[in-house]
Amino acid sequence: LKNYLIFMLKRINMKRIIPIISFLIAIFGLSLNSTFAQIDTMYIMKNGAILQQYNINTQTDSIVFYGNSGSASNDTLYIIKNGVVNGRYSVNTDIDSIIFYRPEVEDSTAGTFTDPRDGNVYQIVQIGSQIWMAENLKYLPSVVGPETASNSEPYYYVYDYYGTSVTEAKATANYATYGVLYNWTAAMAGSSSSSSNPSGVQGVCPTGWHLPSDAEWVQLIDYLGGTDIAGGKLKEAGTEHWESPNEGATNESGFTALPAGDRYNNGSFMYIGYVGDWWTTTERSGFGVRSYGMNFYATVIGGVYYDKDWGFSVRCLKD
Repeated sequence: LKNYLIFMLKRINMKRIIPIISFLIAIFGLSLNSTFAQIDTMYIMKNGAILQQYNINTQTDSIVFYGNSGSASNDTLYIIKNGVVNGRYSVNTDIDSIIFYRPEVEDSTAGTFTDPRDGNVYQIVQIGSQIWMAENLKYLPSVVGPETASNSEPYYYVYDYYGTSVTEAKATANYATYGVLYNWTAAMAGSSSSSSNPSGVQGVCPTGWHLPSDAEWVQLIDYLGGTDIAGGKLKEAGTEHWESPNEGATNESGFTALPAGDRYNNGSFMYIGYVGDWWTTTERSGFGVRSYGMNFYATVIGGVYYDKDWGFSVRCLKD
């Protein structure tokens, strides 16, 4: 029974098993020791991050969902060693799981993130309280040329590629540098419009990340000083990718905005090197979908509404 319980603890959301564990603890007790657990460390987790870890041999000998006082409640996890509480966590707000193997957790505020779907590695950056990918998304399940368009079917484009081979498209320099252009349907991956902060829309982004809403872009822009100057702080500096003069570009934010150009609704690719545009999750009836764009001749970042069949870049925001 104990072996079955530890298996359940490894695999099931904590909130769902509170009644089961409370019942089993009340009858049998739950003791954690080197003969009970195959690995001797217990990890307290929230949203994929390690909050705390406890050595089963030296730091804890049991976990309970009750206490000796009337103040204890069965929605609180207590970490016990020799009858002393070493830690307590609300399973409603503090944690979502406990596991008995070492998870792979990358630095959440800097460094890189690897998309498990295709192995692409992205630089990430914290700007204010938000954590952004510092590169355009490259996820490419299929590809078409710019003459193919839809407001309702998902389509994926690579600038200046006119074929349908994903392998060939991924071998191009534009894919390596600028990533993929998505129509809005592809970017949303079946989700509905959202104006919330956070958006709650994973969209085409990998698990643990989401497509930002208009409100989340506004939060970024406000943090960087407003629409008139934020573009300069977001754009990659210099003219390796941006056309001259790349006005006011400092990239002091680390966002490294690149001019990937667009898939225009006239069936052509246009303005690589001159503009970069990024989708949000926010649609406004009668106007279209909100996007944000930057250009080579100004420090402004502008919010504009477009039809869903345009092809724009995607930047993902960490959940």
